[in-house]
Amino acid sequence: MIIASLAFYLFAIMTVGSALMVIVARNPVHSVLFLILAFFSSAGLFVLLGAEFLAMILVIVYVGAVAVLFMFVVMMLDINFVELRQGFLEYMPIGALVAVILLVEIAMVAAAWHFAPEAPEAMAAPLATLGAGHNTEALGNLIYTKYLYLFQGAGVVLLIAMIGAIVLTHRRRPGVKRQDISEQVSRRRDQAVEMKRVEPGQGV
Repeated sequence: MIIASLAFYLFAIMTVGSALMVIVARNPVHSVLFLILAFFSSAGLFVLLGAEFLAMILVIVYVGAVAVLFMFVVMMLDINFVELRQGFLEYMPIGALVAVILLVEIAMVAAAWHFAPEAPEAMAAPLATLGAGHNTEALGNLIYTKYLYLFQGAGVVLLIAMIGAIVLTHRRRPGVKRQDISEQVSRRRDQAVEMKRVEPGQGV
C-alpha cells in the first residue's frame, strides 16, 4: 500500500510539473518533450487506477503519434522567437482582459453548479461488471452496447475532420509547385535530358 501511495505521488508530481513546464518553457521543442513526459506520467496514474487500456491508448496514440508529430512539426518550423516575444508584449493587455473574463465566467459557473438529485445513485451504480473479465473487455462491452451511437458519432466527426484537412491541404494556391504524376510519366527523354557540349577548360 505504501509503494502504491509513493508511486501515485511521484506520478502526480511529475504530471503537474511537466504540464507546468509545457507552458513555462520558452523553447517549443522542450515544451513538446515535457508534454510527452506528462502523457507518460498520466499513463502511470491510469495503471495505478486499474485502467490499463486507457494507459495503453494514452501512450500509443498521444505519445506515439500526436506528441511526436507536434515535435517534428515544431522542429521543422522556422520560428522567430524575438518576433514572438514582441507580439506577446503587444497583445498582452487584450490577452489579460480575455483571461479575466474567462475566470469570471468559470467562477460564475462554479458558484451556480450543484449535484443533481440522482447523481449519487448514478455514481454508486457500477457501469460494467469488472469481475467477469478484464478492464478492456468490460470497456469494449460498454462502448459497443450502451454508448454505440455516441461512439459511431465520434468516428463520423473524426472522419469529417480528416476529410477537411485533406481538402485544405490539396487546395489550389497560386505560386505553389505541385507534383503532376501524369505529366511526369508522359514526359519524353528529349524533354527531360539536355545535352551540353563543354569545351576543355570551360567546365563548371
